[in-house]
Amino acid sequence: MRREPATPEPGPTRRDVLRHGAVVAGLVGAAALTGTVAVVLPTAIRRADRAVPAEMPSGTVESGGVRWVPYLAEDFDRDAAHGDLLAVYPAMAEYRGFRDTSGKGIYHPDEVVSVHDSTLDFHLRTEDGQPLVAAVLPAGYRSYTHQRVSIRYRAGDAPGYKFVMLLWPLSGDWNEGEIDWPEGDLGGDVRPVSAVPGSFDAADRTMRFLPEDAPTVPGGQEDWHVATVEWTADIVRFWWDGALVASTTGAVPRVPMRVTLQAETAIGDARVPAGSDGHVLVDWVVAYRAAD
Repeated sequence: MRREPATPEPGPTRRDVLRHGAVVAGLVGAAALTGTVAVVLPTAIRRADRAVPAEMPSGTVESGGVRWVPYLAEDFDRDAAHGDLLAVYPAMAEYRGFRDTSGKGIYHPDEVVSVHDSTLDFHLRTEDGQPLVAAVLPAGYRSYTHQRVSIRYRAGDAPGYKFVMLLWPLSGDWNEGEIDWPEGDLGGDVRPVSAVPGSFDAADRTMRFLPEDAPTVPGGQEDWHVATVEWTADIVRFWWDGALVASTTGAVPRVPMRVTLQAETAIGDARVPAGSDGHVLVDWVVAYRAAD
């Protein structure tokens, strides 16, 4: 997504984070960072063949001292052909016709997005020399300050492409923050990060992200996984298949944000291989607001 303007602050940029994530491995433990706590996964949780419940959650959730009330519970139970997503799911929204984050892809949902077999399908590929990508807003522009969001998804091996579920400011002002989880190149691992509000550097159009040594969860994305982000007034927490992998208190947004599922070209200078072709499948997405 295009980024928007504010004030310089030293630290890793989003591109740095994506290229240099710290691998999460070994025994359970914690590493203290500036404004961040990264929690190391036990070996049993890291196994790619760990059973992940397929059923979409329902009802309220108590977590982090907050009662979370669902405002979106989408199981993608109605088929939609290419070009028909918004006709079948009118509460959703899409990006259309502009360049993606790296500038290599064009958001073209009519050619990329469909729903079948109770999954949202992003079919990423190149046609006539142009990589085609898509971003879907499953709750449209409905936004809240403080949220919990979970998705069950899997992604194939498609060099040159990536997937991220992100929380993005309703205002569109990147300087107000951004939360990314899960995020990873297709065929690669995932890592969680959150942008520090107010850290936009107008000179090079970058933001500072935490954790500074972003923990990379190994095992890839080809199996089904459940990723959950929980954002309260004081902390952002990241879970992978029910295990806490990281949290940050130094990069906590303060404004209403909306959920976006973004399948696009990978960040970096390399060209997207012309023959690269792959799918991101989303089984369900559930989003919660904090109870009043």
